[in-house]
Amino acid sequence: MKKLVFSLYLATTIALGITDSVAQKGKPLYTFPVGVQAYTYRASFPKDVIATLDTIKALGITEMEGGAPKGFTEAEFKKLCDERGIKIPATGMGYEQIVKEPMEAVQKAKALGASFVMVAWIPHQKGNFSLENAKKAVEDFNRVGKTLKENGITFCYHNHGYEFQPYQDGTLYDYIVKNTNPEYVSFEMDILWTQHGGGDPVALLKKYGSRYKLMHLKDLKKGIKGDLTGGTPPENDVTLGDGQVNIPEILRLAKKAGVKHYFIEDESNKEYEQMPKSIAYLKSLKQ
Repeated sequence: MKKLVFSLYLATTIALGITDSVAQKGKPLYTFPVGVQAYTYRASFPKDVIATLDTIKALGITEMEGGAPKGFTEAEFKKLCDERGIKIPATGMGYEQIVKEPMEAVQKAKALGASFVMVAWIPHQKGNFSLENAKKAVEDFNRVGKTLKENGITFCYHNHGYEFQPYQDGTLYDYIVKNTNPEYVSFEMDILWTQHGGGDPVALLKKYGSRYKLMHLKDLKKGIKGDLTGGTPPENDVTLGDGQVNIPEILRLAKKAGVKHYFIEDESNKEYEQMPKSIAYLKSLKQ
């Protein structure tokens, strides 16, 4: 693992050096801390938490969305992250769990130092997300979001693509946004899953701007036609800038909308190869 950390550091240094030499003109488009979704290192954390955090630090990442790995309390994990200059502004929780025990989400978030709790999946029959599913989610999100807000935490729903089932003059995603209380429910846009489900990240940011507080940065392989399953093979998750998602325009609109935390989430099986390149790409973008 230590060799991986060193090779990662070397790859990042080379990639960023190339970026700096190629793009000297213009102000940077991406001006926020570099963040990562912990799921990116799902294969590494169970093997060696310390080495994985050292890898994240070596990449210059200073924010992470995630929770305490198995065998660690939230306080223990936060301490390890603090020692490496990594903050945890957001964490996640399963739908059933947060609906049943919203105060547990509050307690875990506060122990991690997080201000946001996100839910990334609404239970439903695969490929058949229904109006009934959306209505129940709206009811649950409004109730849970109120409890979280009263305790200083912002609730966010993270889309997964299946919500873009057609409904009336829009989609069930529109139904969820329009019927949740903005005081209690915010959103995290996953730009790959939005694109994969047939949504338009640019149009949605223009339409619902301030409802978005968090964002997952990832790119969908060119030529891949998505569907409403909320799933795609890992090889379709490519380095930022190599796929079909309009990342520069999304970042411009997200900044205008007030999105403050951005997390690269690499769901490929090549995260050690792709992460340095994705960070270099972000830093190469100019306004």
